Amino acid sequence: MIELYTAPTPNGRKVSIALEEFGVAYSVKAVDLQKNEQFEPDFLEMSPNNKIPVIFDSDRGSALAESGAILIYLAEKYGAFWGEDRLETIQWLMWQMGGLGPMLGQVHYFSRYNSGKSVYAEERFKNEALRLYKVLEGVLSVREFLSHSYSIADMAVWPWISRFEWQGIDLNEFPNILLWYMKISERPAVVRGYDQPFFVNKIPLP
Repeated sequence: MIELYTAPTPNGRKVSIALEEFGVAYSVKAVDLQKNEQFEPDFLEMSPNNKIPVIFDSDRGSALAESGAILIYLAEKYGAFWGEDRLETIQWLMWQMGGLGPMLGQVHYFSRYNSGKSVYAEERFKNEALRLYKVLEGVLSVREFLSHSYSIADMAVWPWISRFEWQGIDLNEFPNILLWYMKISERPAVVRGYDQPFFVNKIPLP
């Protein structure tokens, strides 16, 4: 049994979607970020960086933090969702971890939650978000999924794109992303994983 400690954020949904896709048994513990539960001593023992998600796998006998590491662990353990090229899958996973996620997170912070406080920051991160969307659009213009077949890289990227409204992005301006997004949105495992650790809203659709 795998225990998942998470919250309904893009990083959290990466792992709940993956667990559903792998079809493994798991339980869910909601971590209330608004109440700073991620700073409690018991949680910090599992995640020293005080971030969700975290898994505790009884087979492993210890906790594992950082969503990208968790996705790699699950793909290695269950031997699936590596796409057609393992290293290319890791490449796009790292792209999400080092670029797309952090930059879109800054768009959320400055444009959604602190609009008008720093025009420079809003413009800087919105422009970077658009650049990254263009990168993704280009890749998906020549292949169906990031590593040709559906992989953990798609599972990592999709939850961040699912907040396109927060980012002020019109997915209709990115037809290849839109096709990819809608295709993944219809996967039953994605629908179930999106609603973990509890239902917040339906999957946003353009």
